[in-house]
Amino acid sequence: MTIQKVSIEEGCISCSLCMDIAPDVFDVPDGEDCVIQPGAQTHFASKKADILLAAADCPVEVIAVEETEE
Repeated sequence: MTIQKVSIEEGCISCSLCMDIAPDVFDVPDGEDCVIQPGAQTHFASKKADILLAAADCPVEVIAVEETEE
């Protein structure tokens, strides 16, 4: 499976866990909701394990990862 898209749904609590795990993909500006870094798609293949871990560990489960078959 290949990651095609990563997005943040409503409800982020700005805990920064995702950014700690995959800073090339996630950014949590001071006091704001998480956003996907510009150009993050270039890191989807190399950071797949980190992205999936961030999604699994998100305490409010707002990280959506869309995958397609290779």
